[in-house]
Amino acid sequence: MATPKNILFIMFDQLRWDYLSCYGHPHLKTPNIDRIAARGVRFDNARIQSPLCGPSRMSTYTGRYVHSHGASWNNVPLKVGERTMGDHLRDLGMGCWLVGKTHMAADAEGMRRLGLEPDSVIGARVAECGFDIWERDDGMRPEGPDGFYDPGGALKYNDYLREKGYESDNPWHDYANSGIDDDGNVLSGWFLENSDSPANIREEDSETPYLTRRGIEFIKAQGDQPWCCHLSYIKPHWPYIVPEPYASMYGPADFLPPVRSEAERQTDHPVFKGFQNAPVGHAFARDDIRDKVLTAYMGLIKQCDDQMGVLFDWLEETGRMEDTLIVITSDHGDFLGDHWLGEKTFFHDASVKVPMIIYDPSEQADATRGTTSDALVECIDLAPTFVDVAGGDSAALDHILEGHSLLPLLRGGPAPARDFCICEYDYSATPLAEGLKLNTDQSRIFMVADQRWKMIHFQSGHRPMLFDLQVDPDELTDLGDSAEHAGIIADMYEKLNAWARRPAARTTLPNAVFKAIRTEPRRLGVLIGVADASEAEGDEAAKYIGRKAPDKR
Repeated sequence: MATPKNILFIMFDQLRWDYLSCYGHPHLKTPNIDRIAARGVRFDNARIQSPLCGPSRMSTYTGRYVHSHGASWNNVPLKVGERTMGDHLRDLGMGCWLVGKTHMAADAEGMRRLGLEPDSVIGARVAECGFDIWERDDGMRPEGPDGFYDPGGALKYNDYLREKGYESDNPWHDYANSGIDDDGNVLSGWFLENSDSPANIREEDSETPYLTRRGIEFIKAQGDQPWCCHLSYIKPHWPYIVPEPYASMYGPADFLPPVRSEAERQTDHPVFKGFQNAPVGHAFARDDIRDKVLTAYMGLIKQCDDQMGVLFDWLEETGRMEDTLIVITSDHGDFLGDHWLGEKTFFHDASVKVPMIIYDPSEQADATRGTTSDALVECIDLAPTFVDVAGGDSAALDHILEGHSLLPLLRGGPAPARDFCICEYDYSATPLAEGLKLNTDQSRIFMVADQRWKMIHFQSGHRPMLFDLQVDPDELTDLGDSAEHAGIIADMYEKLNAWARRPAARTTLPNAVFKAIRTEPRRLGVLIGVADASEAEGDEAAKYIGRKAPDKR
């Protein structure tokens, strides 16, 4: 074992923490991800910073809360000037590359204002969230009456598919993400009723194996140069559809029952009720639809795990397993009908709790191999961890990075000093905000959670929601209107308010500079409150004593 000189940062999209066998799923076996957990640390209390792809990823890449970086929803640009893990790592001599998805939108107006050309090296990095690009594929090439959702989505992948004989103007949709009936009709993966149909593509040509090969090609090309590779998988994110043999692997006997109650369905909370009443909530409330989706969702995860086997076997064979730190995580979960919700945009642990597994090849980490940690961990902790792995000092960047390095914990030291974690969601652009007649500043929700309690605050003025995670781990009983718990709610609000008062905007000078100024001698001629020369210290007033000038009065 050696000190890691590389970082393999693997992120799956919309992967629930409890759909891996190392986290306890009784039917979905994921031996390859499990084997990394057996050689590293599995975090059982890791949470994202926003239950939506874009803002969650921007927090992970910057090491900063959404409240700080401002990219609060999908396609809200990450503003020019926000430093990311790529910026920090390149300062330390480590390349930082993307293979897969980021869901980042460039701050085109900010770049124009500063004269940053998108095709320049610096401009390209600013436009790509600080990464150099091996291949960006956000896995999204849907097309509607007004054109493509993402004009740049899946372009190289579509070229690959056409080279393999999949003839279409959009093979990403017609083959990789759709089925086919006996008459040759495309069964679109966008329609959930088709989720249990096998995708009309050879398994080896589907998105997950393709991206694994691209990741291996990247690592091969790096030689002995230190690198961080963000291998960012698109699946098991929707469209929920998977090729054979995975399409037939799972059925109702393998499905976990939905975690929901009739009391939740009858909630009097307008915002929670509004999320339930969204079309995706109604769809996943139907058992027939949920069963079809789970058939594909579990198959997609199994395919992801099998591809992890391909990747990890190759790392072993080439010796890369001995000098590469490996992180496996997700950008958020998926409700899958739990709490009468679909998608991910609320704050139950089905959405905001994610798998996080870290393998450190160094000898210092031997004592923690195969262990679990219930420490409160946030995804913003990864950026400072990577800085430390690359030989930097994340503590010296605490004016920028709001997370805490996990490297001490990985090597037998203490967990990050954290009493609570934070998650945020801005739903200003949703039909729900319009239906509730909310201004954009009212359409925000904040979650604060400690080891026992989780409170959800609504900026709209609606009452909070509260869950006792110890007594009610499934989060079925909302205590937000319980007079008996008013003191707990007040305590949680104090934590949220303390977080909101933190300094987050002063990122141009490190805290050490301000601490040094406190005790530095005044040697630049500014003397405030000095009554006469005898009170001056040392030679700080030397330029003002014994001087002569002619009388010009």
